[in-house]
Amino acid sequence: MSKILVTGGCGYIGSHTIIDLVENGYEVISVDNNSRSSSKVLKGVEKIIGKKIKNYKVDLCDYNDTHAIFMENDDIIGIIHFAAYKSVSESVDKPLMYFENNLTSLINLLKCVEEFDVPYFVFSSSCTVYGNPDEIPVTELTLPKPAASPYGYTKQMGEQIVSEFIKSFHANAILLRYFNPVGAHPSNWIGEMPIGRPANLVPAITQTAIGKLKSMQVHGTDYPTRDGTCLRDFIHVCDIAHAHTLALNYLIGKKNKAACEVYNLGTGNGVTVLEVIKAFEKVSGVKLNYTLGERRTGDVIAIYANNDKASKELSWHTKYSLEDMMRTAWDWEQHLEEDETLYGEQKAGDN
Repeated sequence: MSKILVTGGCGYIGSHTIIDLVENGYEVISVDNNSRSSSKVLKGVEKIIGKKIKNYKVDLCDYNDTHAIFMENDDIIGIIHFAAYKSVSESVDKPLMYFENNLTSLINLLKCVEEFDVPYFVFSSSCTVYGNPDEIPVTELTLPKPAASPYGYTKQMGEQIVSEFIKSFHANAILLRYFNPVGAHPSNWIGEMPIGRPANLVPAITQTAIGKLKSMQVHGTDYPTRDGTCLRDFIHVCDIAHAHTLALNYLIGKKNKAACEVYNLGTGNGVTVLEVIKAFEKVSGVKLNYTLGERRTGDVIAIYANNDKASKELSWHTKYSLEDMMRTAWDWEQHLEEDETLYGEQKAGDN
């Protein structure tokens, strides 16, 4: 089997991607320092796939510890790099922390790619690279605008670092620009698990619905959208995960036309924050307690994807509807509430 290193493997998208990779015949090892995740997530992964996953508790900003992983696993043929800080609002408050963590970890990995001759690299990017675009939907050819947050700038810089590195080294890379991953694995064994008060919309919704949070706030109601709230392209995390397997297949099968390719991963549908809340209330039967507040610094006004390129070249197609996203997220939240052995230290929100 082909061995793949998944960085941030205990994180939200990383854990779901490990499952998809294993189910499609890959051998996977994980690295995650668990500063923003729990190693207990892998117990859920292992219940689903029926095998153990090795996780190295290593900070990728430490080059020597990162290098040691490759010394022990010199047969790695591909890397999927998720590990990064990802809160837009936190990045606004702590920009240097985001630049140091997200870019140093990437550079250290690429040094190992070069030394150990790893041929395939998939980078976890984001629709934040587009900033506030002039037109939507955005395509891969849409010119990026200034990022709306330091987090967005780390993704813009990360893409540039990877593309420039690939020019000088005989590896192949794919940059995957995610839109807004939500939902949970249908088994209810893994899902989104923020530490502390959630910064993302859907866990804020589910934690409010179940009573971990007394209420939630909608940030901004005066945007130029159909109901005044931000408009996003929400996509199920399992659809995102499968795209990584297809991206690796594409590179290994030598189907890529260029050494570094980029793809949007979104449904192609724009949905507002209030529309997501209504979809959740419909699926769950729970009336959500929320307030309308001011805009939040760093938020993009409106964005959604044109995903034709990924559909055509990677044969990637989304399977889950918005209601599926809300249903699996709610099922996961209820499962957490019922089973205190899952991730006990991370269950509570900030009331």
